[in-house]
Amino acid sequence: MNRFFIHRLLLAALTLGAAVAPVALFPAQQPPKDKAAAKPKPQKPTPGNRLTIEVTGGEKNAPVENASVYVKFVEQRRLKKDKKYELNVKTNREGVAHVPDSPEGKVLIQVIAEGWKTFGRWYEITEAQQTIQIHLEKPPRWY
Repeated sequence: MNRFFIHRLLLAALTLGAAVAPVALFPAQQPPKDKAAAKPKPQKPTPGNRLTIEVTGGEKNAPVENASVYVKFVEQRRLKKDKKYELNVKTNREGVAHVPDSPEGKVLIQVIAEGWKTFGRWYEITEAQQTIQIHLEKPPRWY
């Protein structure tokens, strides 16, 4: 019976040692000594390129709300294949959609709205803050 007790004690010690060993091998990370290094400074947002798209429709130039606006552009490279980017935004109640960090250059803008004819056209973006006005028409009626 004494031998059985010793085996149990050894088994418990080995189990405890196996559980403690990984903690001893990888000590906890030390907090940085400088308080300035501990807290990163918040970066001020830099004013970037912003494209504003105003979507109206019909004879009364009513704003088109909840229209899907797709902005597609291609980043041209010399050695590698050109990268294609696409961004999807929706218009608000005033029919305005904002595209943050828009690229300069040639951009394809497509507008899809329920009850309106689909619109798509290439535009040249030359300014950092540019507004593009798009007018949608009613689709033709089929009899």
